[in-house]
Order: sequence, then C-alpha cells, then structure tokens
Amino acid sequence: MIRIQLFPFELQNEVFIGISFSFNAEVKTHLKNLPGIQWNTTRNCYFIPYSYENKSRLFNHLREKGWFVDYTALQKVKNGKLSPKKKTEPVLSPENESLLKEYTEYLNGKRYSESTIRTYRNFAQQFIVFQNKAPEEITNRDLERFVELQIAGKAYSISSHRQCISALMHFFKVFKNTEIDTDNIERPGKSKYLPGVLSKEEVIDLLRATRNLKHRAILALIYSSGLRIGELLKLKLSDIDIDRRQVKVKMAKGRKDRYAILADSFIPLLYNYVGTYKPKGYFVEGQSGGIYTGSSIRSFLKESCRRAGITKKVTPHTLRHSYATHMLENGIDIRYIQELLGHSRPETTMIYTHVAQKDLNKIKSPLDIAIKEFQDSGKGDPDLRLSRKFLE
Repeated sequence: MIRIQLFPFELQNEVFIGISFSFNAEVKTHLKNLPGIQWNTTRNCYFIPYSYENKSRLFNHLREKGWFVDYTALQKVKNGKLSPKKKTEPVLSPENESLLKEYTEYLNGKRYSESTIRTYRNFAQQFIVFQNKAPEEITNRDLERFVELQIAGKAYSISSHRQCISALMHFFKVFKNTEIDTDNIERPGKSKYLPGVLSKEEVIDLLRATRNLKHRAILALIYSSGLRIGELLKLKLSDIDIDRRQVKVKMAKGRKDRYAILADSFIPLLYNYVGTYKPKGYFVEGQSGGIYTGSSIRSFLKESCRRAGITKKVTPHTLRHSYATHMLENGIDIRYIQELLGHSRPETTMIYTHVAQKDLNKIKSPLDIAIKEFQDSGKGDPDLRLSRKFLE
C-alpha cells in the first residue's frame, strides 16, 4: 500500500503542510490536480499552506485513492502555529551573556528592525560560542576560521554570509579592545540576479484568469501600483486616495512613507470589490478579519498562472518587477520609477534597465544581419532558411 506522510514546516513565519512519499508517478499526478499544491526545491517536497480547510481537502484528496495517510506530525500545529522545537541553547558564561546583552542594546539604539536585531544577535552568539575567548584576545584569523567553518562550511547563502559579516562588524564596533582590524574584514560580493518579469500580455491573461473578485483585486493592485506583498497586506482603505489617484504606503522597507500611483482602470474593480466584500479596515482582510496572509496570495497566484497557461516562475514580487520594467519600457524616467518603488539608491532601480525590451529589441543578432547580407548580395538563395538543408 502507498504510504504518504504529512508534516508541518515553517517558511517566512508561515506554516505549511509538507507531503512526503516514495516516488510514485500516480501520486505525483494526483497531487498536482489539487488546487494550491506547490513544489519546494529546498525541502524537495510538495506542500500547501496550512489551514483547517487545506488539511481536510488534502487528506480527503489522498484518501479517495485508498492510500494510507499519516498525519500525526500535524498535531504539532496549535492554533495555526508550529510548536517551537526544544533546542538546547548553548550555555554562555555570565561574561558572554553580558557581552550579548550590551550588543543587543547597541542594535536597539541604532533602531534596527526586530528581524535584523534577531539575525545579528544570532550570528554574534554563534561567534561567541565558537571562539570561546575574551574579546581582547580575538584576532582576524579567529573571525576567518569562524566564517570558513560555520558559515561557508555549512553552506549558508551568500546573503546570509554578508549579513553575518555585517553583524560581526557591528559587534567589533561595540567592543573595540580587540585585535580585530575591521578594515580588513572582507565579505563576498552580492549576487546579482536579473528579476523575472511577465510581458504585458501575460499580466492581462493572468488577471482575466483570476476568477475570484477579491483575488483579482489583490493582483491588480500589486501590479498597477508596484507594491511589495507586505505593503499590500498592511494597506488600509484610508490609505487609498481615489480623488488624487494615489496610494499612500506607510512605513515601508527602510521605515519610509511614499506615494504610489492608483490606476484609473483599477477604480471600477476597487468599487466592485469593496462593495461585495465590505472590508472594514485593511484593503484586504482574512475571513475572521485582521491581516490577510501572504501564503494565501501565493497559493491563488499559482492557480491563476496555471489557468492562464503561464509556465514562468511567478511570485507576488514578479508583479512588482513587471510594473517597474513596463514603466521603463513606456518611457518613464528611471528617477520617477525609483521614487514610486521606494528605492533608496538609484543603483537598485537600474537593474530594470537590463530586462527592459524597449531598446534591446532594436538590436539585431549578427546571424540575422549575415543572412540578410547574403540574400541581398545576389550570390545565393534569396529565400534562404536555416530550416532547410544547406548542402545538397
């Protein structure tokens, strides 16, 4: 009998149901027929956002085939939250506890976000435990060994590696009586990925394929105003100014307010959505009120892409990338795009110049030019095609 195990896991503070089974083509095909199912490359498993409804749908979908489904691991989820694992925290000496406390107070004084403080503190604690020396005895080589064995050696991502170096540089600013020369601390270069974007036609196809009115309003606003998913989730109805055609984005990334544009074509959809669903405070709310979840948006976005026949990997942020790229292709000055996106540095916005097609489409491949010149010379077949045989 086919055995399938359901287990919970957490990703970006949201709980998901993982699906584990020995490879079986029938199980794989049957899973893909359930709306909302996604694939996680890191965990190498199919998964679905955790909710009572999804848990019931998934169980019934698998049981209808007569397969054995083990869901005991899902008992770890209480009230939609995954019970924390009991970890054995490293025992720090009173001196090191004091160091870590002072460092945390320093980060609080810098007014970093809770997430940044938590990340930096974790790296500092790992370093303290690893080197087990008094601060005045620490050298640059101690830091290099820590990075070699604990960061690069454990295959942390490049971005986490860079965060670690930033955390330790701040640590050594607090405790200056060390042998560390902060000018000689190196960090790996930042990975430079080109953002994935949809064509304008694909955006329209995506919105038309999104049948649910609420879902369509969410995707349309993310694209038409260039919002991050977190900005949309925190957006309140009072932040939407229809008369001025603006959306006020409060305390976005970097603790900055900004104004985004409100598309004229979105307004009828907005009135229809608000009149139908009657949200009270936030632009989009959960079934019991309060903030909507990002996992729900990712789930129905995947389903809409499937309906629209879009095979690209699409996330909510892809719609923001597409917004910026299409603005650039429409001739909008990049300085205005930077302001609308809320980027602190123009270099961040400049990445969209690498994916905009406005000017790239004017560039001809040398193969096209060579074939055209050959045809125009009169020396060969004027209707030359690469799909034909060159040699008889």
